[in-house]
Amino acid sequence: MELRQLEYFVAVAEERNFTRAAERVHISQSGVSAQIRRLERELGAELFDRSARITTLTVAGEAALEHARAALASAGAVGQAVGEVTGLLQGRLTVGMVIGCTLTPLFDALAAFHQAYPGVEISLLEDNSDRLVEGVRAGAVDLALIGTATATPEGLDALTIISERLVAVVPAGHPLADQRRVALRDLTAHPIVCMPPGTGLRAVFDRACAARGLQPVIAFQASAAEAIADLAVRGLGVAVLSESMAVSHRDRLVARTVEDVEAPALLALIWKSAHNPSVRELLVRTRKAFTDPARR
Repeated sequence: MELRQLEYFVAVAEERNFTRAAERVHISQSGVSAQIRRLERELGAELFDRSARITTLTVAGEAALEHARAALASAGAVGQAVGEVTGLLQGRLTVGMVIGCTLTPLFDALAAFHQAYPGVEISLLEDNSDRLVEGVRAGAVDLALIGTATATPEGLDALTIISERLVAVVPAGHPLADQRRVALRDLTAHPIVCMPPGTGLRAVFDRACAARGLQPVIAFQASAAEAIADLAVRGLGVAVLSESMAVSHRDRLVARTVEDVEAPALLALIWKSAHNPSVRELLVRTRKAFTDPARR
């Protein structure tokens, strides 16, 4: 009995079709069929009922399935354990990053990880926060940096990197620039320039407006803080940003904290499981990069 035979057996059982199973394991259908027949001869029982259009498990196949899955999982764990001991991590790591966010500590962490584990292929995916959350839940993304209104998205682990209040950002001479105190109702009396739905900042803003029965006029949406600031400079609306986003534009814009919105906009790292040694090692380096006192 070989592991590849068990892999093919599980693939056919889950796909319920020899053709789809062959596509999944990247060999010909005849190759899958031959290996399954060999396994059946060795076990002395047929594992599949092939008489119908949909391939189903026999009683013997049902009995074997969970054991086959367990054997494959154990074989994978052996390779992972050896990799952890020797430090020779290999494979692929997909890291997500919310669009418009360029935090150099994340890039520093990726560089440190790549230097330590050059055998791991790293890919960087930019998307809005909602889609990144779903990607992590589905296992398509291993670790993601997102903007969120929730400290820990349901079903995931999270590490908050930044927690900041919302601010209204306007050019000098705008009515809000002359107010020392700005409430959400003051802000929504003007056209708004903000992040699109699916981002943490927008979620905080939308929830605050809904809680107060306010219906803001969204004049423009942009994924990058720089673009939002540029639109506000031109008088096209009041920009809604976080405190740190606004700081870099203080030479041309005035920022006012929205005093009655206390819920913060969060920037957080999220992941589904740290059982993957590559994820664990990247988390170590990411935490270190974001908490380095030299950056403060």
